[in-house]
Amino acid sequence: MTVPSGSGSPAAAPVAAIDVRGLVKRFGDKLVVNNVSIRVETGAIYGFLGPNGSGKTTTIRLLCGLLTPDAGEGTCLGLDIRRDSAAIKRQVGYMTQKFSFWEDLSIAENLDFVARMYGLPQRRRRVDEALERLGLANRRRQLAGELSGGWKQRLALAACILHDPKLLLLDEPTAGVDPKARREFWDEIHRLAADGLTVLVSTHYMDEAERCHEIAYIAYGTLMTHGPVDRVIAQSGLHTRVVSGHDLARVAEAVAAQTGVEMVAVFGSRLHVSGLDGAALDAALAPWMGDGNRQATEAAPTLEDVFIHLMNRSTDNFQ
Repeated sequence: MTVPSGSGSPAAAPVAAIDVRGLVKRFGDKLVVNNVSIRVETGAIYGFLGPNGSGKTTTIRLLCGLLTPDAGEGTCLGLDIRRDSAAIKRQVGYMTQKFSFWEDLSIAENLDFVARMYGLPQRRRRVDEALERLGLANRRRQLAGELSGGWKQRLALAACILHDPKLLLLDEPTAGVDPKARREFWDEIHRLAADGLTVLVSTHYMDEAERCHEIAYIAYGTLMTHGPVDRVIAQSGLHTRVVSGHDLARVAEAVAAQTGVEMVAVFGSRLHVSGLDGAALDAALAPWMGDGNRQATEAAPTLEDVFIHLMNRSTDNFQ
């Protein structure tokens, strides 16, 4: 424990935005969240990955008191997730995957309506500030139904932060949005986090996951791994070989059936061959390397490699 210079008492540990243990949630006979424990520091961007329908959104809702767990305990924003769920909800901004604003109202009218629902003082000032922050001021009179996907996304984010929440929930927020709009969106998320806002985001985009401070991989209710991206990759135990050269389609088909080869994926004019045993990968590839037409080099596994590796090792208990 570190004692600051000139101080006679230990430095206080940073308060976590979320600290939950042993969360369990069932819907009927389906175990949707199975004994999940997660700690998220204040101001962190925490990403959730996993197959469709595997409990990511349910887990996020449990973490912040939007759903009551069947078992488990913890705090969100310093409040008990069971007893203080109403107080937690007032400090949360929630951006759903589906655009859920009024398309026959203008951008400014939508935001003013949201401000009225929250009972916010100085509504006009708050709306104007949100419009400026998200680059919407010049479009304030445009109908929401006329906006492209990227601009709808900005409107949704503006509405989420209008009441100055301490926690922001993003449920696959950039689905169907072009790469430029996605990058601009993430730049804004990092600016918000730098100001102390904690962000939980579910995503299927690997490049977005890599922009999170930490990630958690959830498969069918089970937390399989979590931590910074580099650590998640390093702890996966995967080895990867990148193969270049001729006739790679035939190589891919043959190598995929070999012992120790877990994944073979085409990346443009190269193959990624991955598995838990590097020597087995080299043995599987050796027969194809002797004619000088191909080359295999060792490479670090990607987050996508780890994602597929974990999917292969998870069991869909919802079927």
